[in-house]
Amino acid sequence: MTANLWTASNLAMEGEVVHEYEGFIGWVLSLMTTLGEPGVGVALFIETFFPPMPSEAVLPGAGFLAYDGHMNVWLAILWATIGCLVGAWGFYAIGALLGRDRTKWLVEKTPLLEVEDFYKAERFFARFGGLAVLLGRCVPLVRSFISVPAGIERMPILKFSVYTVIGSAVWNSIWIGLGYAFGPAIKPILVQWSGLISNIVLVIIALLFLWFVIARVRKLLKARSADNAPTL
Repeated sequence: MTANLWTASNLAMEGEVVHEYEGFIGWVLSLMTTLGEPGVGVALFIETFFPPMPSEAVLPGAGFLAYDGHMNVWLAILWATIGCLVGAWGFYAIGALLGRDRTKWLVEKTPLLEVEDFYKAERFFARFGGLAVLLGRCVPLVRSFISVPAGIERMPILKFSVYTVIGSAVWNSIWIGLGYAFGPAIKPILVQWSGLISNIVLVIIALLFLWFVIARVRKLLKARSADNAPTL
């Protein structure tokens, strides 16, 4: 009987999210509610390999859901950090298994990736050493690629994991905490304007993604033109 009541209560809470918020925002919040805290970890794992979907757009939503009673704020931070760690292990493994030259070649051949991102992470790691892994978790793009030079240099995996966990936990706590803290101000706005805001968010995401693709393609074409230019 108790289990049935608990299940019915959970379903009612999930239905409330769908009913209360419209459009894309309602769909995202409903999806995160359905997946629970592990869904935050999955989102952060995907963000590691797909930078156009930044964690800054995901984590405040988890914080808001925690404020709204649909998620545990500490478990959200924990799962977000786990997602970051697993993603970081993936890039660490690439660097360790392939080495510098083959990793650089892979970056050059991967669509929409720039070798300059690889160089930037490499310089960051060379300057700060192990601390670069911790500090890099708070720098866009670098936080994904910083694991590659760590793997290439065969930084001890335990040390790498500890730095990644600390840096990721701080970053995730800040953004989830902001969503939680501003929940009282955000909720009435979403209740009334979630449909309109959803349309605006979708347009902004589409424009940002389009800008990202165009900028990367233009740089790649410019680099190829320079390489193919005849020498006098």
